[in-house]
Amino acid sequence: MLIPIRQWFKRKIPRVPPDIRIKLQQELLDEADFDTEFLVLTVSSCIIASLGLLMNSAAVIIGAMLIAPLMLPLRGLALGMLDIDRLLVKSSLITLGIGTMTAIAISAMVSGFFALPEASFGPEILARTQPNLADLAVAVAAGAISGFAKIRRKLSDALAGTAISVALMPPLCVVGIALSQNALPLASGAFLLYLTNLLGITFSCIIIFILGGYYLNYDQTSQALSGFTALTGILVFPLFISFGNLLQQERFEGKIITLLRNKTVTVGQQSELVALNVQWPAFPWSKDYPIILVTVQENINNPITSTQVGLVEQLIKKELGRKFKLVFRVSQLREVVADYEKPLSPPDVLGPITPPPVSPLSQEKTEGRRQEAGGRRQEAGVGL
Repeated sequence: MLIPIRQWFKRKIPRVPPDIRIKLQQELLDEADFDTEFLVLTVSSCIIASLGLLMNSAAVIIGAMLIAPLMLPLRGLALGMLDIDRLLVKSSLITLGIGTMTAIAISAMVSGFFALPEASFGPEILARTQPNLADLAVAVAAGAISGFAKIRRKLSDALAGTAISVALMPPLCVVGIALSQNALPLASGAFLLYLTNLLGITFSCIIIFILGGYYLNYDQTSQALSGFTALTGILVFPLFISFGNLLQQERFEGKIITLLRNKTVTVGQQSELVALNVQWPAFPWSKDYPIILVTVQENINNPITSTQVGLVEQLIKKELGRKFKLVFRVSQLREVVADYEKPLSPPDVLGPITPPPVSPLSQEKTEGRRQEAGGRRQEAGVGL
């Protein structure tokens, strides 16, 4: 069985000439070498990415992706594993390891300097703590583009776009930021995203190098491909669970919104739903209950009571069959216009609008100004 497969492999995917393969091997060895340029780019991109994450600025984070050099040793690792080139594998792993530890350490120091608590983490940080299968697909596609651009010189400009798509540096910076605040669940999620990108890029680069004919023999190629397939398969399991949890959470939030708007008097008639946010436990197997935060705008004449919140909570539990904690965040709508204008809404909607009390001193001052203005009009010949 193996002999026909090997013959088909050799016939369909012929090897490139040895001089071309050696040339690519030398180029990747130069890229994977840890030198001053790699260190400067790593430190610079890490500082920029950390500040962008803390400021919640996507533009700054993209700028850090453009100069991050972590993509380079991964292609060297792919070809080194394919050809079992110990020198190339060793150089790539050393450079990658130093870059990884440097990025985590610097981002932790930057975060420690600003001392932002975990509660202040923005969407750009939190988005990199829950990887799923979609992230692996992006990493595989971007790694394939990166490897193909290396063996096809005309596509070398695609590396900038690949760096943006994969984003190896921001997940590492999130790891450092989370560790500086002892947020271990967030740090573990961000590191899982980094491993996802790392294995996805390397695996797809190996595939591209094989299809391009940059391999020594069938046996080594089979071993390298089997090893990375096994590693990627192990990684798929938690990503699949995360992806399933994400879909389940989206459906759960959609059902809650439907119930609040269609089956309760508290939300819909007595108040208006402004926003809904569900705080899920850090781990799916955690015993903690989800916390549903409902932001509503209530009628000032008909405020929401804790008894009503309890009834809504029991209704949602009965419909969804899941325990949770419901919290209403209530704000009142108040209409403010100029003193000579009429309000747009009737008083029975917003409640009685009463003028603020006027002190006797202010009333005397106002009456004095009116008499003074009347005297000026009489002097000017204007009838009152």
